Amino acid sequence: MSENKGLSDLEIAHNATILPIEEIAVRAGINVDALELYGPYKAKINPAKLVLPVGKQPGKVVLVSAMSPTPAGEGKSTTTVGLADSLARAGHKVMIALREPSLGPILGMKGGATGGGYSQVLPMDDINLHFTGDFHAVTSANNALMALVDNHIFQGNHLGIDPRRMTFKRVIDMNDRSLREIIIGLGGPTQGVPRQDGFDITVASEIMAVFCLAADLDDLRTRLGRITFGYTFDRQPVTVADLGVEGALTLLLKDAIKPNLVQTIAGTPALVHGGPFANIAHGCNSIIATRTAQELADIVVTEAGFGADLGAEKYMDIKSRIADVAPSAVVVVATIRALKMQGGVPKDKLSEPNVDAIAAGVENLKRHVGNVAKFGISPVVAINKFATDTDEELQWLLKWCAAEGVEAAVADVWGRGGGGDGGDELASKVAAAVQGPSNFHHLYPLELSVEDKIRTIVQEIYGADGVEFSVPAQKRLVDIQKNGWGGLPVCMAKTQYSFTDDASKLGAPKGFRVHVRELIPKTGAGFIVALTGAVMTMPGLPKEPAAMRMDVGPDGNPTGLF
Repeated sequence: MSENKGLSDLEIAHNATILPIEEIAVRAGINVDALELYGPYKAKINPAKLVLPVGKQPGKVVLVSAMSPTPAGEGKSTTTVGLADSLARAGHKVMIALREPSLGPILGMKGGATGGGYSQVLPMDDINLHFTGDFHAVTSANNALMALVDNHIFQGNHLGIDPRRMTFKRVIDMNDRSLREIIIGLGGPTQGVPRQDGFDITVASEIMAVFCLAADLDDLRTRLGRITFGYTFDRQPVTVADLGVEGALTLLLKDAIKPNLVQTIAGTPALVHGGPFANIAHGCNSIIATRTAQELADIVVTEAGFGADLGAEKYMDIKSRIADVAPSAVVVVATIRALKMQGGVPKDKLSEPNVDAIAAGVENLKRHVGNVAKFGISPVVAINKFATDTDEELQWLLKWCAAEGVEAAVADVWGRGGGGDGGDELASKVAAAVQGPSNFHHLYPLELSVEDKIRTIVQEIYGADGVEFSVPAQKRLVDIQKNGWGGLPVCMAKTQYSFTDDASKLGAPKGFRVHVRELIPKTGAGFIVALTGAVMTMPGLPKEPAAMRMDVGPDGNPTGLF
């Protein structure tokens, strides 16, 4: 694989040789009649028609996580793709399971979610934009539910739904702060019943969470029916099943629920399916995709969003409880620039050599590594190499990892690709970790109260002294117990930039408390969301959105897309 000669991710992707998706399916062991083609390079897999190998043991799962990120991200998806390509290059039968990108951050600031450089999934422009329409289906199902709810209220409201106690919002797959709080139903008696409402981003929708946690179509219908969207005037929960529309919502999702098959630049099969954020949702791709990859491959490389305090914890305590997909190995991605930022260096100085700042910021990485060990797994640190990293900085970090007894390797999978030799050493260490002993266990038992589960997470994972609940959150704790939801796991909604609920507190802070301002039971997904600090379920766009640089050429190909 050649070095990156200053090409953009989009240019590298367009210069790559992309194989017909039927050829990738054969490489993955997928019978062609299980494919539903979306053009020559994308396909959905119909699980009902998939012929699986007889007697094959489920593939081992490698979970890729990270230290606390900079605003641009530290390259988890790039590392995931590069690692999988490197494992395939070493002779392992590998598949990738990734989340789908959201248009919100693509047009906003962070960029896409298909990897970068020579470690990308293709076709990257399709995947980063509308792909196979899964997010549109989730958006439609979510908004259909709310249209049906408001119509029910307008048409007589025999369920006695209290418009003031609605816990479900409409969604759009865009960062649009102006929609956070709105009033609907204005304009007179024929326009509906006025009430306060608002929008979340699609990836924060409970229907997205249900979509990603459902085992199959029947489980999807059951989970949709369990969704609590509000309360009656006498404060009893009202579910989708009470409204009788779980069948209609399942119908809207029947095609989207099938996993999407694509490929990496090196030709490794990849399933890209589902996409909840990890700071405001549970941050993992669909169980259906992960299980399908396990059934076909010997090693499945997947990722969970943002740092290990968010996505990885939720993978372990939510996804791995619902499905038998516990990881055999965990990779924690670290970058020199993130260590510098955690050590107090401003964003515009991160490219300047500064070993002292790395030494100051490494406590953040140390806490993440220690947290992974609390689940019974010894992590491997992947040092994702950037062009501005110096040998002195990289060697300092390698020596630190060795002194801490942590396996680590520098991965140049962005510049040299996993299909080249950029990830060989990392792949070797991960392959050894997959075969090594594992004593995986969850952080807390479900028998703990919701309050104690939250307290366990903030103390054990974040390093906080404790947790404070707002008055509304305290009242919700009582409701949760009364309604029989106390046995559900917890999904913390927290800033990704800090172990605290304050994005400005970097490194590995001590002597702080986490503030829970609201608790939202997600009874369809099967967890309780705890909103902390200033985290929002509808982000806003930055002053100069990435969309300002995007266009399309006369040939129909995009420009400015990373």
